[in-house]
Amino acid sequence: KSALEALLFVSGNPLSMDKLKGIFDEATVDQIDMQLAVLRQDYDDRGAGIMLAEVAGGYQLATRPEHFGWIRKFKAVKVSTRLSKPALETLAIVAYKQPITRSEVEAVRGVNIGGIMRTLMERRLVKIVGKKDVPGKPMMYGTTQDFLQYFGLKDLSSLPTLKEFQELEAGEDVMEEVPTGDANAVAAPASEAEILEEEAAYADLAPEEETPSAEPTETAATAATRESQAE
Repeated sequence: KSALEALLFVSGNPLSMDKLKGIFDEATVDQIDMQLAVLRQDYDDRGAGIMLAEVAGGYQLATRPEHFGWIRKFKAVKVSTRLSKPALETLAIVAYKQPITRSEVEAVRGVNIGGIMRTLMERRLVKIVGKKDVPGKPMMYGTTQDFLQYFGLKDLSSLPTLKEFQELEAGEDVMEEVPTGDANAVAAPASEAEILEEEAAYADLAPEEETPSAEPTETAATAATRESQAE
């Protein structure tokens, strides 16, 4: 149990059962699962400040939600870790309707979301998952493992209801509304080069042709300004 706890402590990302089984190769899945349960119960019984959370298909040590206020004071969380209301709305559409093209998201929102989508990709919350088999071959987007980790979700079946997402949009800080997520545990933001490399992976297919939105096209700078004002 102590070795398991040590691994969870030093790991910056959730450890899957397959990963744990590969490390503890002499133990069975049932034995590892039992030790995880013992560890979780131990934290609960002691009222420890940390807990064992099942996140993004793996296991991770996390701080308890009730201590978030103190942790935020200590870490001095910056505004850059927050998601604006437009970004949350766009992310919710992608999460529930994935895989989905940019034009399909824009049809729901009624505005151009180019700048917002790029921001979500930089945060590693959204990624390109393929191209739609229709004329123009538009890129399709979906959520990432970091999305699950950010919101403290076990998998996509654990997605909150639309009402809960609306409550998130009504809040000022997404991390306060979903305290089980840990912005510090999310991978470093994707660089422009990484995003371009991801897009280039589909360059052998026809270029993306998406229907324009009902609203005038906005630049990335305009989108960023609108997001800032929305916060």
